Amino acid sequence: MTFYFTGIRSFPKLWKSNPYLGLGPGRSSLSLFLKDCYGIRNQEKWFSLKTVSPQNTKAMNLLIAKARYVRKKDEGSSKQVSADSPHMFAAGAAKKRSQMNPPSKEHVLPPVKNIFQLPTKPLNSEEWDKLKEEFKEKANFENWIISQMVKCHSSVDVAKSVLAWVAAKNNGIVGYELLVKYLCLCVFHKQTSEIIDVYEIMKARYKRLESGAYTLLIRGLIHTDRWREALLLLEDIKKVMIPSKKNYNDCIQGALFHQDVNVAWNLYQELLGHDTVPMLETLKAFFDFGKDMKGDQYSNKLQDILLYLRNNQLYPGESFAHSIKTWFESVPGEQWKGQFTTVQQSGQCLGCGKTVESIHLSSEEYDFLKEKIMRDVIDGGDQYKKTTPQELKRFQNFVKYHPPFDIVIDGLNVAKMFPKARESQVLLDVVSQLAKQNLQVLVLGRKHMLKQNSRWRKDDMEKVQKQASFFFADNISEDDPFLLYATLHSGDHCKFITKDLMRDHKACLPDAKTQRLFFKWQQGHQLAIVSRHPGSKITFQHILIYDTVVQTTGDSWHIPYDDDLVERYAYEVPTKWLCLHRKT
Repeated sequence: MTFYFTGIRSFPKLWKSNPYLGLGPGRSSLSLFLKDCYGIRNQEKWFSLKTVSPQNTKAMNLLIAKARYVRKKDEGSSKQVSADSPHMFAAGAAKKRSQMNPPSKEHVLPPVKNIFQLPTKPLNSEEWDKLKEEFKEKANFENWIISQMVKCHSSVDVAKSVLAWVAAKNNGIVGYELLVKYLCLCVFHKQTSEIIDVYEIMKARYKRLESGAYTLLIRGLIHTDRWREALLLLEDIKKVMIPSKKNYNDCIQGALFHQDVNVAWNLYQELLGHDTVPMLETLKAFFDFGKDMKGDQYSNKLQDILLYLRNNQLYPGESFAHSIKTWFESVPGEQWKGQFTTVQQSGQCLGCGKTVESIHLSSEEYDFLKEKIMRDVIDGGDQYKKTTPQELKRFQNFVKYHPPFDIVIDGLNVAKMFPKARESQVLLDVVSQLAKQNLQVLVLGRKHMLKQNSRWRKDDMEKVQKQASFFFADNISEDDPFLLYATLHSGDHCKFITKDLMRDHKACLPDAKTQRLFFKWQQGHQLAIVSRHPGSKITFQHILIYDTVVQTTGDSWHIPYDDDLVERYAYEVPTKWLCLHRKT
């Protein structure tokens, strides 16, 4: 007899009778499956829903997306900017650097071929029995096959026939893990009637659900007329833990979809109260909803979101930026006009001609940052440095009795920037060029650099020491704390040269505010070497003089955003801007 699983309601004994399913490690295998297949996780990496989306074809064009920079020559110096080299903090720069040194092909594994073709139509019990026999080496064929269906987004009807086959063999009972994986498919395909069927049975059967099931049910209910029950599930989660940002996103999206802006905004404020950074798609949803809203109250809410982006140095994606532009231009009576543009090296917006905010810290910000770095990185950052208190004291006395420096160089780091060149010659070229500009230069080195060998010639090092101050640390010491100390102690005018992006030291700082100030200071003070021509000059990259952060003057907004075609690392900043100004 052919037996098709036609509906959940027709199988009252479909689930095992265990009425208590906890949130603990007893469900670790299911949590791992959900994490691998759908990104379900919480703050402990196992509790939120991340829907698998089709591959973004724009990524194929990543290699052709380049940041272009205008060649610039400083007055009275030999510094210039390479037209082909993105700024070291520009979005995509790290990706481009990694492509210059691609991994060896011998380490690339061949693609794994999928030799099994999943059924494309429902099977009856006899057909499933035959298929199981062909895969009898699988310890749990039922779970394995439906896991493959979830990964490949098979049709709900095919998955339903698996459940019918299992139920027919087990007196109408289907295991919990099979049920949740079936729910994954229903949510992906937005089969709301099936989702509600599963929800009804689970609500009646279990006093508490596994965390992944809560997340899936919330995601599945938000677009139904029973969306408020997703809020009840959110409350159930709160009894055990803080819901994930994804849980909040789903509930906020549901509230906005059903025109309840007060519930959405209250959930957003609750999320911020947990000191959790919202998903950008959550913030975008408020702007998309705002196109139909009138009045200052909602407008103020959206401007609060923009200030939140500013204060947390967050950048909207390209789609989000379009939503912001659309909302501004839809505000009645305001006459806002937006355009997508870039900012020149001078800090002037090419869209409106205004100058964006300076990268330089105020005196109060500088003093605050200096104190924090001295305390948390130099004195208290033992986990990030390899030195001794005696050597640090010796260095502090060295800096104290020297005049303020203009440039501090990580000597070993700079010397190794061009592997084919002799290291002492590279360092000599850099120091010589800076010394010709009458700059006070400090080179931080290691004692082994003074020993004659093929990479370090004694005559080169003698020439370097005649043109710059030098501090040689022990060979086991780390240079970065010394570099930060000397640069900050010399004053806000002092710059430093290293290709190290200081991510460890930024992480050592105690809070997000200090970390943002450090990154802002770093962008305005770290010099990068673009190229070196033997017997010729070193080419330095310009230092940013403007701050890449959301900013407003009241009648204008400048919003840096991420280009979809450019992969940006956390320590990089976007190069694209949304310029908004009010027509006069």
